[in-house]
Amino acid sequence: MTLWLIVPAAGRGTRMQADRPKQYLSLEGRSVLARTLERLHLAFPEAVLRLCLDPEDVHFDPDEVPFARWQRVDGGGERADSVRRGLTSLAEEAADDDWVLVHDAARPCVPLADLTALREALEDEAIGALLAAPAADTMKRADARGRVSHTEPRDGLWHALTPQAFRFDLLRQALDAALATGASITDEASAIEAMGLAPRLIHGSRDNLKITRPEDLAMASRILTLQRAGIDIANDTPSDQEIEA
Repeated sequence: MTLWLIVPAAGRGTRMQADRPKQYLSLEGRSVLARTLERLHLAFPEAVLRLCLDPEDVHFDPDEVPFARWQRVDGGGERADSVRRGLTSLAEEAADDDWVLVHDAARPCVPLADLTALREALEDEAIGALLAAPAADTMKRADARGRVSHTEPRDGLWHALTPQAFRFDLLRQALDAALATGASITDEASAIEAMGLAPRLIHGSRDNLKITRPEDLAMASRILTLQRAGIDIANDTPSDQEIEA
């Protein structure tokens, strides 16, 4: 069974207020995208990669791709569009029950232990799974005036991370249905949930930062430095890493 990776990297990252998309900003001497692909390759060296890029991308350097088998795919306007195009590029090669892992291009700090835990969880999983971290902060619901409406109980609330892993045909069907109905799909799991299915949550580290704002680059650099020293500054993972959704 082939393991497929889809990395949507067609976003322009306007919130970074930089001269290039955030996936091409420098992180310890290499681009964020290069660091992300490097981490994925360490965990899944045999995987086949589909890299979804803006058709007009002028910053991409193919030499930064460590995978032996990979293909560039034109990304879409939204994340779901890019992932769907990545799946379309697999149609002639992927089996219906092959696992497809989707990972954010701007998550270069995902711990190898978390990637291993996700892969191990798939060995006895029918639907799919995603890395996630329990909400640790007090959650406030805002009203239309930008004031606190009420406090949301955080029991059972999780921050969805990536990678998210689903069977090829199931994910394709889920995204097709969501895009056809105009449903709001912020990640692959939400498309699967819209089909009435419950993906498995795999307890992941909050080290798995998504670079979104300028200050996140410095935090990512610090995380990578501490990870190399064997220190996980954000992980309070319990011994039981699998939590059923």
